[in-house]
Amino acid sequence: MGLFDVFAKGLQRTRAVLERAFVAATGSGADPATLEALEASLLAADLGPDLAARLVDEMRRSAGGAGGARAAAKAFLLKSLAQPGPAPEEPAARPPLARPEVCLLLGVNGSGKTTTAGKLAARYRAAGQTVLLGAADTFRAAAADQLAEWARRSGAELLRQAEGADPAAVAFDAVGRGLAGGFDRVLIDTAGRLQTKVNLMEELKKVHRVCAKAMPGAPHRVLLVLDGTSGQNMLSQARLFKEAVPISGLVITKLDGSSKAGALISVARETGLRVELVGLGEGLDDLRAFDAAAYVDALLP
Repeated sequence: MGLFDVFAKGLQRTRAVLERAFVAATGSGADPATLEALEASLLAADLGPDLAARLVDEMRRSAGGAGGARAAAKAFLLKSLAQPGPAPEEPAARPPLARPEVCLLLGVNGSGKTTTAGKLAARYRAAGQTVLLGAADTFRAAAADQLAEWARRSGAELLRQAEGADPAAVAFDAVGRGLAGGFDRVLIDTAGRLQTKVNLMEELKKVHRVCAKAMPGAPHRVLLVLDGTSGQNMLSQARLFKEAVPISGLVITKLDGSSKAGALISVARETGLRVELVGLGEGLDDLRAFDAAAYVDALLP
């Protein structure tokens, strides 16, 4: 299945919201009444008020009838997703930035961090790389057990400590073991935390600092995992996590179950953070490198 087909299947709920409005708007020559209805549908898809208003303005100014309006919409969405640097690659195709490359996964409760860590480990292992999973979510025993299952399935190694252990100590030990064992990748799964809880965000800063103490330059990647069904809440989460620690990129999960996938565009546009990976289903292969053109084509075929 091609990337467009994967996105089209995963984004069908959001696409259905947008497509009905676009058909009505462009079919009538984009008159004011239908453009107003379109803006309401864009808000329903959680593009956010600013982005929705700008997109409708682009369509209003477009020439060439229905085709011109849709082309203007696609061009504007692609521009909103445009970010410097090369497009994200399939995870296992990207060489480690160091030996080991240390990747920290962050996010709120239920965003999909542990599953993302497990799927990444499986991808790397399938490519012949050695992987150590660090279970730094020590507040939820099920998280370490879930990570242990991913380690078993993928052939990765696992470092965990007792429930309630200091997460920073787990991270420090994981990086140290990764160095001593010559691992290619160290993936550290952190506890879910509300971005508004100051003490938890301070703890996250500590986890980030101790990685650098264990290995200069670590963590080499910091991925913020966001639940795609949470819509515009992703934006406030991204802003506050970005204030706490440097974020390398975003992972947007559960897009297949969301009618609010348009929020991804708002998050990328407002924060300047690159969307690296998206989750479009439960299967291992449903964690995909993000491709802006395929994404926009799937939203507005």
